[in-house]
Amino acid sequence: MNMYRFFMLIFLGYANTDYCFNNTILKVPPWPLESCSPALAETCKPENDFIEQSNCDYKICDQNGKCIINVALILPADTSFLVNIKTAKDMVHKAVTDHQKHGILATDTIVKITSYNDTCTAEKALIDLFQANNICPHVVIGPVCEYCISQVGRIGKYLGYGGIPIITPGGMVYNFIDKKQNMKDEYYLMANSGSADFRSFGEFFFLILYEFGWRKTAVVFDRYQQSEVGGDNFCKLFFDTIIKDITESGSVKLDYLPADVEIKKLNYTDVIIQQIGANYGIIMTCTSPKKFRQFLVEAEALKMFDNGEYTVFNFQIYHNVSNPIRPWEDPDDREKNDIVKKAYRSVYTFVPSLQADFSKVNKTSDKGENVLHGVYDGMAMYLQTLNQTFSFKPNESVLGCELYFNMSGNKFSGIDGDFQTNCNAQRVAEYSLLHVNGDDEYEVVARYTSLNKTITYWNVSWPFGKIPSDTPECGFDNIKCPVIDSVNVVMILLMVLLCVVITILSFVFYRQYKLKRDIYSNAWKIHYDDIIFFPKRLRSQSIGSIKTEANFSIFGDKQVYATVAYYNNCHVAVKHLKEVKMDLSHQQLVELKDMKDLANDNLVKFYGASVDIPNCIVTEYCPRGSLQDILENDKINLDWMFKMSLLMDIVRGIVYLHNSPIKSHGALKSSNCLVDGSFKVKIADFGLSFLRVHSLEEEDCDSHSYWQRQLWTAPELLRMTRRPPRGNQKGDVYSFGIIMHEIITREGVFYLGNDEKDAKQIIETVKKGPDANNGQPFRPVSTEAICEDEVAQMMNKCWAEDSADRPDFTQLKTKLKDLNDGNLLDNLLARMEQYANNLETLVEERTADYFEEKRKCEELLYQLLPKTVARQLISGESVVAESFDQVTIYFSDIVGFTALSAESTPLQVVDLLNDLYTCFDSIIENFHVYKVETIGDAYMVVSGLPERNGNIHAREIARMSLALLKAVKHFQIRHRPTDPLQLRIGIHTGPCVAGVVGLKMPRYCLFGDTVNTASRMESNGLPLRIHVSPITKAVLDTFGSFILECRGEIEMKGKGKMTTYWLNGENLPEAILEAPQKKKFIATPLPSPKKSSGKSARNITIQTLDETEVPLLSITSDH
Repeated sequence: MNMYRFFMLIFLGYANTDYCFNNTILKVPPWPLESCSPALAETCKPENDFIEQSNCDYKICDQNGKCIINVALILPADTSFLVNIKTAKDMVHKAVTDHQKHGILATDTIVKITSYNDTCTAEKALIDLFQANNICPHVVIGPVCEYCISQVGRIGKYLGYGGIPIITPGGMVYNFIDKKQNMKDEYYLMANSGSADFRSFGEFFFLILYEFGWRKTAVVFDRYQQSEVGGDNFCKLFFDTIIKDITESGSVKLDYLPADVEIKKLNYTDVIIQQIGANYGIIMTCTSPKKFRQFLVEAEALKMFDNGEYTVFNFQIYHNVSNPIRPWEDPDDREKNDIVKKAYRSVYTFVPSLQADFSKVNKTSDKGENVLHGVYDGMAMYLQTLNQTFSFKPNESVLGCELYFNMSGNKFSGIDGDFQTNCNAQRVAEYSLLHVNGDDEYEVVARYTSLNKTITYWNVSWPFGKIPSDTPECGFDNIKCPVIDSVNVVMILLMVLLCVVITILSFVFYRQYKLKRDIYSNAWKIHYDDIIFFPKRLRSQSIGSIKTEANFSIFGDKQVYATVAYYNNCHVAVKHLKEVKMDLSHQQLVELKDMKDLANDNLVKFYGASVDIPNCIVTEYCPRGSLQDILENDKINLDWMFKMSLLMDIVRGIVYLHNSPIKSHGALKSSNCLVDGSFKVKIADFGLSFLRVHSLEEEDCDSHSYWQRQLWTAPELLRMTRRPPRGNQKGDVYSFGIIMHEIITREGVFYLGNDEKDAKQIIETVKKGPDANNGQPFRPVSTEAICEDEVAQMMNKCWAEDSADRPDFTQLKTKLKDLNDGNLLDNLLARMEQYANNLETLVEERTADYFEEKRKCEELLYQLLPKTVARQLISGESVVAESFDQVTIYFSDIVGFTALSAESTPLQVVDLLNDLYTCFDSIIENFHVYKVETIGDAYMVVSGLPERNGNIHAREIARMSLALLKAVKHFQIRHRPTDPLQLRIGIHTGPCVAGVVGLKMPRYCLFGDTVNTASRMESNGLPLRIHVSPITKAVLDTFGSFILECRGEIEMKGKGKMTTYWLNGENLPEAILEAPQKKKFIATPLPSPKKSSGKSARNITIQTLDETEVPLLSITSDH
């Protein structure tokens, strides 16, 4: 909206539609269409006083079907009238042709038109009616002049067959539109086809007048103007009708001033001064457009409309100006156009709604066509009613009164579209109130329909934004306002001015005093001893502290460790500086004071500084580190709303900073955007440029970190040899564009896709400008993450090469608000939900890590101890030694191991034993056995404990021994592949005791003679043989499948002589050794017999085992 339209809104005020216009105050209430039907038998009869004097039978069609319609035109021949004989004939012909074309009227029907020049006088019109009666007219079109209608309308009901319908495009005076239902009614059988009537205009104005409480009005008119519509005294008759209806309604007592300019021979200036004066604020006018223009010019000369105390309501039947939509425009009087245009802001114009459709009105060459169209519509009413009532039947006389009644309350198709008649055979018209808008063109501000007498639309803006009064407060010449003594006024003004000046000066002096006091009060100064530092060990235990210390930067030059401490019961970050003696200037003190005064939720709070040795700066502590950390943490999920919220936080902080005395940041980057505990972004590292030189970090221009820190810097700043310490605001916008790209893509700063440039190369390319990059500025690469076109456009504008093309942060804030269409509560809830989700994910991860570590510990414990024993220890129970009645123990060792070890390196011995026992371990997992221990080359296994398994313990050990013996025959020593490995095995069955021994490195040990005997069986055995005791042989015999060979008696140490046996095998197909199967699952694979290398454990056959046979310890070899 331009400034002019903005001014017009203020000048005109805003439209108020909260009005209820009460139509019960009207003299004539609405006449519902459903009550239109009269009693035709009583009111419509063919006989009348003149029927015998006529030779007419009033039949339209004879017995041969030949149809003739006689139409009489009683109109003036003077072409100065809008409706005259010539123009009316053309309209009648057009109506007949159109109805024949649409099949309403037969094409062979003859329409005879006979015209009579009434000269717009009542006497001549009456003579013309009697002359017309001689041609047996079926219908009379006209007259249009009001005085002529008064004569013709009274007589038509006595002529013809049941009366002759009189259809007039005029008849606007109140008499002609009273109820007409029977012969007693004065203007019975007269129908109105025109687009307007005076009463409806008046009712429209009366509803407005009553609603706004106006009880006084001035009526300014020229009685002889607009006579081309309805003859002389047109405007007088117009206002006579309006005033009569208002005063006779009984609703209000109206004080009105009739100002007939023609009769009183006054000019408009005299009317305004002498008659309107300061008494009437509401003015009604009726005159020609030319004279109305003169009225406005003279009113403006008197400054009548300058204060909004006068409002003019002008009445027009049609637009008789060169440009209807801009009524103030006159190409022949251009020098006064501006004067009239200004006056039109206080003018409201009533017109028929047909004249408010400017898309049609402006295209019409004849400005009064809406009046002339009443002739067409009148003929259309007659023809369409005739077709509906009589259907052109042969030898049938047409009753005029019956035709009239069928015209009442009916719908018709006219030249301007469909229209409705009321119960009085009067066309229902709509009326519009026009007013110039901000473009000084007419627009409809209110509408009224005469059908139910209701204002259907109201959007009026009053001048100066206030409802007009019917009595001016002062008048155009301020006659009602007292004159103030100019001397007194000057004195009062001088005193007021003096008081204002003294107040302003006092305020300025106080502000300066307060500012100086605040500057030198040193509210920012911190005593180093007041800072409470955490012990170093305690700080290291805090994840948040470690993260902040690693990333928080007071100056942004480097990522340095900031000490976390307490100050004034607040968690703070302390940045230490070089220990130097500082003498602060006034300007530096002002800056420190300004920093202390900054207060914004999106800026890191500056608590103060210690300028005495040791020197430091104390700021707000943000536990979640920098925005850069958040973006680089893949475990933190950032949805689109969360990203927009982060950007909005940055923008809010920078907007506040740019509007503060600090003015700009100068080092804006993601590492300087810190995140607090509620995931709110806070801007750090701004201001205090004079302290930056005392940072502990040394500047290394050749380091990668130095160039990395420049990636957020605007190109124009990069090109400066000496940059301003605070940069500038446009440079901050560029930095924000880079951060925006970081947040949305999460690909790191200045992401280039496949282009592998280091930080220094990027900076050099950016400094060179578009010429170094094929005419395009060198900027980060956009990715699919930038899914919003508006976001991409905003980002590109932020890092534009020309700083003048970059938006400011206020514009960015508005744009981001439009993009982030959620309200404040939505964003807060989304941020809290994101925070909760991240915490939930972190808890789940930590819980999963805990359970994984717990599982590993338990797994390790299960490998050291039996599961039943380990579970007792885990549950905190004490493990009591347990006695077992019968178990089978396996012992084995390697024959010649001592010699082999002497010939091998220790590492080779370790590899040998690892390969061998890995192979053994994978085999024993297929049997219900428990590996007790390995000592050097000795391997000890037991079955029957810690879980008892009946008597199958001997079978399980026997089968396991056969499997191990078979495997060792194919085992290949890694460093001596040609040397065979010889295993010696001993087995014995008997009772034993098992229990956990020791607290440090506890072991599950077996005790009893059975252990010693099993060891003796192994030591007295032979290579690659399985030595079995007699007790074990007795148990194996119960299965009936094992092949045993008696060795004979041998001397056992500590046992004496004992008969022993060799176990040679078992009678089973392929010697597949399986434990009893109950619940099936995939078991640990067995080594393939086809391989002979030390890696045989990898070549496997899948077996299905009992659930109870899950191995207690599983070790898989990588060899």
